[in-house]
Amino acid sequence: MSCFLSLISSSSFISVSPNSTFASVPQNSNKPRIHCALGGTVAAPKVVNATEPMLLNAVRGLEVERPPVWLMRQAGRYMKSYQIICEKHPSFRERSENVDLVVEISLQPWKVFKPDGVILFSDILTPLSGMNIPFDIVKGKGPIIFNPLSTAVDVDQVREFVPEESVPYVGEALTILRKEVNNEAAVLGFVGAPFTLASYVVEGGSSKHFTKIKRLAFSQPKVLHALLQKFATSMAKYIQYQADSGAQVVQIFDSWATELSPVDFEEFSLPYLKQIVDSVKQTHPNLPLILYASGSGGLLERLPLTGIDVVSLDWTVDMAEGRRRLGPDVAVQGNVDPGVLFGSKEFITNRINDTVRKAGKGKHILNLGHGIIVGTPEENVAHFFEVAKGIRY
Repeated sequence: MSCFLSLISSSSFISVSPNSTFASVPQNSNKPRIHCALGGTVAAPKVVNATEPMLLNAVRGLEVERPPVWLMRQAGRYMKSYQIICEKHPSFRERSENVDLVVEISLQPWKVFKPDGVILFSDILTPLSGMNIPFDIVKGKGPIIFNPLSTAVDVDQVREFVPEESVPYVGEALTILRKEVNNEAAVLGFVGAPFTLASYVVEGGSSKHFTKIKRLAFSQPKVLHALLQKFATSMAKYIQYQADSGAQVVQIFDSWATELSPVDFEEFSLPYLKQIVDSVKQTHPNLPLILYASGSGGLLERLPLTGIDVVSLDWTVDMAEGRRRLGPDVAVQGNVDPGVLFGSKEFITNRINDTVRKAGKGKHILNLGHGIIVGTPEENVAHFFEVAKGIRY
């Protein structure tokens, strides 16, 4: 078996010979593999399911003609059309808790760029009100937790999340999105991971040094574990609810897990992520789950231990190295630096080509390594999609 990869766009054509980038190699496993000379292996693709969105086929290791592409989180937040909505509805919570607005904003990038994934417009903190944790998201300040948690009594007051009662607008919006997109792309939902959610509610919002959550972890670990357990149970229910409502993929954001040392990650994050994955797989075994943890280079080998289907890499990890470290059975997402979209079109093209070449054929979702940056030129985002969709394996 050998592979030939051609990356085609309006401004570039790159051909990669089998000897320079891809070649088949024997493996210990009975499963055939495709070897990437830059350092990784990928399970050989199976026959494609034409009735499913390309993103789902890629994650499941089926044959696809190119890597599916979408942009991390809501690319539409930084489109001009979104700014117009913000002027009419200045409260983020108003925008993210109104079905019509959620659908409209979620579909903005879809209508303009036609990505292979359409993600729900929401926030990882959305469930907090339903858990008896009052919060707001204030422009210029970010998340604010009105009564930060610090004691066992505080944690006792936290309710487990019942999404049908607390966030029915999320389910309604996902159902509408699924009908609107009509399997031309995958509809993505998302949730926050237990440690990241706990960090927000203990710190009182965003944090620089995470001193409060670490103080709780290292001085009162039982209190933190009790909080993490409530979040794990609740987020598993939330994922199941999103899937039942129309989400075809769900991404778990553990944005702050990498503030932990490896040994502390194994205590305060990994077990709860695994618990979520295990619970969801019992009820929704075919639902692909993506895990994103920014700055995860030091934890990379531990992430597949969660049982996750896809690991989303940020740009601080070389894609070929990440593929090698994760192993052939885990799909990867990413990992173009969002700052690249401020470069020239030629520069953007070259970085996309480099990422796809290093990822190898199959089980790769092309994406940025983080959310799109405020001020990113919209024409460069359009170019990103144009180049991505011109790629052929």
